[in-house]
Amino acid sequence: MALFGSSTQAVPPVAAVPRHVAIIMDGNGRWAKKRLLPRVAGHKRGLDAARNVVTACRKLGVEYLTLFAFSTENWRRPQDEVSFLMELFLRALESEVGRLLENNIRLRVVGNRERFAPSLVERIAAAEARTAGNSGLVLTIAADYGGRWDVLQAVNTLLAEGATQIDEAALSERLTMAYAPEPDLFIRTGGEERISNFLIWQLAYSELYFTDELWPDFDADSLDRAIASYRERERRFGRTSEQLPEAQRRG
Repeated sequence: MALFGSSTQAVPPVAAVPRHVAIIMDGNGRWAKKRLLPRVAGHKRGLDAARNVVTACRKLGVEYLTLFAFSTENWRRPQDEVSFLMELFLRALESEVGRLLENNIRLRVVGNRERFAPSLVERIAAAEARTAGNSGLVLTIAADYGGRWDVLQAVNTLLAEGATQIDEAALSERLTMAYAPEPDLFIRTGGEERISNFLIWQLAYSELYFTDELWPDFDADSLDRAIASYRERERRFGRTSEQLPEAQRRG
């Protein structure tokens, strides 16, 4: 059963620090191209940025951080780049688990694992198992993930269970991230302003923040700016400004 309800069914609590931050880490290739480097250099630098943002979120008190690492559509990229990304993911799982354990961070990986090599699937499962007892920040990596895929797998799960009618609560409980509240703040780097098939169900009432900053340049100060923008928003969830608690009103 899902631990959290949908923001279209109930109004979630609103705090100065977003409980759940979701990020599309865009711009690694362009960062490398600007420096006359191969695209893979941007992906390596992007891993450093991810590590820094995880640390910053933990210090700020963010409870859930979700990073879009590889989409279902990213398989369309050149084969050598895809192979490098898979190898980078495997190496990151090997090198970062100790750091996650030291900092009480739990790792979850969501997405369709059918196209991953068995060695990568095994390493994902091992990393999740090793950090399962951690009670701090929940770090989710979305890999071979697509929002439409997520909704479809939830519907198919319900059909397999014999459901004849599907409601919002039942579907929400079978999404891959039913363990997390819906994102309060969605961030996309790299200058593009779209959600690109990422958490399309869960982002219904998220605050959206777009920046031209390329992902390898995104750091703790960048995250502070995004959260400062978030704090300036009125999170009404269908209500009027006058219905909000005084502390949540803007202007």
